[in-house]
Amino acid sequence: MDTYHKSMLALVKMALEEDIGAGDLTTLACLEPDPITAKIFAKCDGILSGTKPALLAFEVVDSANDVKFLIDDGTPFKRGDTVAEIDGFNQTVLVSERVALNFLGHLSGIATLTRQYVDRMRSSGDERAARCQILDTRKTTPGWRLLEKAAVKHGGGVNHRLGLYDMVLIKENHIRTAGSIAEAVRRTREYLSTADFRLQFKTSADEISIEVEVIDESQLREAIAADVNHLLLDNQSEESLRKLSTVARELNPEIKLEASGNVTLDNIAAIASTGVDYVSIGALTHSAPVADFSMLIT
Repeated sequence: MDTYHKSMLALVKMALEEDIGAGDLTTLACLEPDPITAKIFAKCDGILSGTKPALLAFEVVDSANDVKFLIDDGTPFKRGDTVAEIDGFNQTVLVSERVALNFLGHLSGIATLTRQYVDRMRSSGDERAARCQILDTRKTTPGWRLLEKAAVKHGGGVNHRLGLYDMVLIKENHIRTAGSIAEAVRRTREYLSTADFRLQFKTSADEISIEVEVIDESQLREAIAADVNHLLLDNQSEESLRKLSTVARELNPEIKLEASGNVTLDNIAAIASTGVDYVSIGALTHSAPVADFSMLIT
């Protein structure tokens, strides 16, 4: 069982335990066990995500429940569309309902918001904006990270680092503590050459990207001189992003540039048109509205 499935299964079981407790008092009190059919339908437009944990919510409670999603993750749906059909037993289907819909609603909300950002860039008519990609961040719900990052991909975004372990991102506090960008990068490369690094992280230095946050042209020049892979341009104005992007391309045409900070649907196209390769948006995972679904026994 891979890490993604383990994380999802543990989260689904915890959610079910939290919701069910000693049992579904209402259902046990007023219903006899009977086979039923049901459907899950959308009450809004959006992009589907979360089918796997939703399926697990039904299967963990009762493996006899047969749930079929009619569309795949990453697929658009319209208000009123039936997205899943269920054959099972009333008591266990009703026990699973809320947990399944919670996963489906939250993750589809993330996928839907991500697609809105992607569409704003693609429809702007600017060639540079059309090539730019949307990145997520580590601003995720504790325990939900892999699912939320999967939802971003379902919406057309790209995953940034999954955690602290899969790339180097040298930010302001690292630079302040090390003394300079050059020194922070030097120490990083020195550590990546050690046996301790290879033993702990089970990879090689060639597999690790080094990104540096810069706040002005002086830091940008220092970082590019240190031959890093990726620059983070945080909380810059559109004018500043254009200027820094131009300077960076002159110094190293291959450098990857990422903008972040204060990004909205209203300004995403303008930011993406400044020449950056990526725009990272924390709101994708920490502020996405929930997509609304309901289950109805038919």
